[in-house]
Amino acid sequence: MRGSGKKTGFDLARYVPVLDWGRRYTWSAAGNDLVAAVIVTIMLIPQSLAYALLAGLPPEAGLYASIVPIILYSLFGTSRALAVGPVAVVSLMTAAAIGTVTQTMEVGYAAAALTLAGLSGAILLAMGLLRLGFVANFLSHPVISGFITASGLLIAASQLRHVLGISAEGHTLVELVMSLGAHLGETNLATLLIGAGAIVFLFWVRLGLRPVLERIGVPPRLASFMVKAGPVLVVAVTTALVWRQGLDAVGVDIVGAVPQSLPPLTFPDLSLDVVAALFVPALLISVIGFVESISVAQTLGAKKRQKIDPDQELIGLGAANVGASLTGGFPVTGGFSRSVVNFDAGAETPAAGAFTAVGLAIAALFLTPLIYFLPKATLAATIIVAVLSLVDVKTLRHSWAYSKRDFGAVAVTIVLTLLLGVEIGVMAGALLSILLFLYDTSRPHVAEVGLVPGTEHFRNILRHSVVTDPRVLTLRIDQSLYFANARFLEDYITDRVIDDEALRHVILMCSAVNAIDLSALDTLDRINARLSELGITLSLSEVKGPVMDRLQRGKFLDRLTGEVYLSQFVAFSALRALSEEGGPEITEDTPRLKLV
Repeated sequence: MRGSGKKTGFDLARYVPVLDWGRRYTWSAAGNDLVAAVIVTIMLIPQSLAYALLAGLPPEAGLYASIVPIILYSLFGTSRALAVGPVAVVSLMTAAAIGTVTQTMEVGYAAAALTLAGLSGAILLAMGLLRLGFVANFLSHPVISGFITASGLLIAASQLRHVLGISAEGHTLVELVMSLGAHLGETNLATLLIGAGAIVFLFWVRLGLRPVLERIGVPPRLASFMVKAGPVLVVAVTTALVWRQGLDAVGVDIVGAVPQSLPPLTFPDLSLDVVAALFVPALLISVIGFVESISVAQTLGAKKRQKIDPDQELIGLGAANVGASLTGGFPVTGGFSRSVVNFDAGAETPAAGAFTAVGLAIAALFLTPLIYFLPKATLAATIIVAVLSLVDVKTLRHSWAYSKRDFGAVAVTIVLTLLLGVEIGVMAGALLSILLFLYDTSRPHVAEVGLVPGTEHFRNILRHSVVTDPRVLTLRIDQSLYFANARFLEDYITDRVIDDEALRHVILMCSAVNAIDLSALDTLDRINARLSELGITLSLSEVKGPVMDRLQRGKFLDRLTGEVYLSQFVAFSALRALSEEGGPEITEDTPRLKLV
């Protein structure tokens, strides 16, 4: 007996994608992945240290958060280019969350970071197993753009204290500016020169080095590699400068001793009070991290026609965060800049991530003594240059020109994030997205339409020259009907027909209606009864199959005073002809449904 070709039973490869792509792995792919891993590793070393600093953790935590999580994602993720690890926005949210908890509870900073990563991983895993990848759609692009822009400004402001060599605290822009201003007189000149010089050099590397290299004949791929290695060069130069000149003795803050070891086995604090305090921040970090990660993964995947499964991405990111919580790390997600570098460097499979993890493990074992004199001002400069690219002024301009409502969403999210902090900002942004959606759908576009001469098409009477009949009113509803907008439709129809004595028939053109919920069905029943009292019939046209299936389950169609027509043209023609003949009087014996 021949098989049908359909897969039955539990498909392990669906949940562990490495079992699928691993079977087809070739030496050629391995070579490309290895090259990409070398480039990403060079980029990730200073980045990992810098983002640990941003999260308020020891620098080694950044390396630890970039080793096991990358390996776990390579086993469970579906993107072939996504590079997982610490990112700026999530690191900022981590600092805000655990800073608040450690001030009110007896829990260590590092332990709270482990718990936050573990909770985030558990939430992501649960969402993936429940196939909730669609939740990313509840955060609109303007709101996400506004949040990331504001976060970039907050991050840059928070790192100025390291560039100036002063102490400053705060989780909002106002707090940071006031704190920086209060301590500005304590600026350390040597630290300022190092930090400012690093910022200028990194901006030049990012914007001006490639044209110079191309003019002198450097091959494009090598030029790209040299641009990506710019942060490593500034780390090496400033570290050597501090060491040779003994600048740590004059107040330049340095990284200091970093353990030479692989990630340790750690366990998060799972006491109920700590878990309860960190659950909401973990949920926000999970959603924001997933939105950022899936956006990058789908953008890069589309360039090579690779399918990205959002639900499996949740599992991959969940596993990565659980791994971070067990190996001395903090919350991680897919990073835009390193993923683009990974893609451009030729990564063909998630194995590139595993190779990157090996490179970082080697760095953690053997290279950490070299960064003893690394000034924190350099790491701060690395962060500032990286996050300022997140500031998206173009979206503000575009939203202002395209939709004042979207501009308002962006502006409100930016202002609330800057003034009240990242957690309130992202919650307000998510709530604003939902409220704007509800507002828009609660006032559906309803167009009065007429027949385009010489065709069977119907268009808005305010936009086209069309044929109408004073006895037949056709309204096209451009949205599904549900509890939030049903009353709007009822009021609209009532206002339109109440003083129109010539009107005899109303047709609801339902070509854009994909669903009608029970509340909307009750409203249609009331509309039908009210029109009947006025001597007006109610008919429907172009009702979609799934909607019709539901309508036939109840009594509405039995009470409908008009008919359900297959097309708007047939409905208009039939009712127009009926009106010209005078039409039958509507009585209890009038046929209630005739599908034509």
